[in-house]
Parts: sequence; structure tokens; C-alpha cells
Amino acid sequence: MLKYYSMKFILILLTISTMINANDYISKSTIDKVEHKYNSKAKKRFITLNNNLRDELPKDELIKIKKVNDYFNKVGYSTDISLYNQKDYWATPNEFLAKNLGDCEDYVIAKYFALRYLGLNTSKLYFTYVRSTKFNTPHMVLTYFETPDSIPLVLDNNKFEILPATKREDLKPIYYFNGELMKKKKHKKWDQLLENIKRDKI
Repeated sequence: MLKYYSMKFILILLTISTMINANDYISKSTIDKVEHKYNSKAKKRFITLNNNLRDELPKDELIKIKKVNDYFNKVGYSTDISLYNQKDYWATPNEFLAKNLGDCEDYVIAKYFALRYLGLNTSKLYFTYVRSTKFNTPHMVLTYFETPDSIPLVLDNNKFEILPATKREDLKPIYYFNGELMKKKKHKKWDQLLENIKRDKI
């Protein structure tokens, strides 16, 4: 009888575990594809991301933003020319993490979709084009508006510290857009990105 209940308990735990894994940010099938195409180190990055995001689900928005920003800022920087032989390519979050390399847009995209998974209202998140006076070059960051009238916080791959836009004098805003509000408009890069995500491109 004891053995029966022990086995039953184990089966319940396995069922719960399966339910949790089914809701992970990155599916097991995608992780298996990543390991096959890349290597075991890439697979480990995806498992770590799943574990980290699962831990952040119940927490408040500012904690989620910091953890996501810190995690993806550890990915190395590389140009699109070097990685994709294209001048301007928007990688899917899975391509970005699998290669462990990307440019400024790729950091923004990865952070955006991770925060969306964590339950942030995407109307608060904007893809923001700026000019970096420090590097004298165009740049993209993710901005977070706690309310529509708030001064946005800046999530930047060039700086781990998240600061209000008013304290980022090195960034000169050009324009910004919100992906979810682009549904009725055409944006070639955004539309292609969504298609690539739908195809589970890695």
C-alpha cells in the first residue's frame, strides 16, 4: 500500500512538472532544435532563461524589468553584417540567444518579448530609436512607461543601470513605436520579425 501511494505521489509530481514546463517561455521542442543546430551550451542558455523567467512571474514590474535587462545584457554584441551578412536584420529572440550575439535591435526585441511573457502590458513598452552621442551612432533601446504620462525608463544594452530618460543625456531621441499598436500599419522589419517568430526561426 505504501509503495502504491509513493508511486501515485511521484506521478502527481511528474504531472505538475509537465504542466509547468508546458507553460515555459521556450518550448522543449525549440530547445531540442537549438541543441541540434548549435550546441549544448546554447541549450543551457535557454533552460536558464526558462528557469529565470518562471521565477519572476509573481514579482512586480520593476523587478521583472531589471532581471530581464540584466539577463540579456550579458549576451555579446556583434553587427548584423558579421552575423547575417545583412546591413539591418532583426533577429528573433531565439536566434539572438542561440548565437549569444546580436546588435542593439536584438537586445530590445528579446527584452520586449520576455517582458510580454511575464505579463507586462505591452502598451508600456516602446522600441525607441535614439542617437548615442557617446558613440556618435544611431542606436535602439527599449523604453518602459509606467503610465502614459511617466518619464520612461531606458533599457539599454550599453548600460546595465536602468535610468529615467531625463538622466540619459547621452541619448537623443529620434522616434519610437509600439509593436502591438503596429497591427493596422505596415512596418517591414516588425512584420518580418513576427513571421520569423511564428516559424520558430532559430
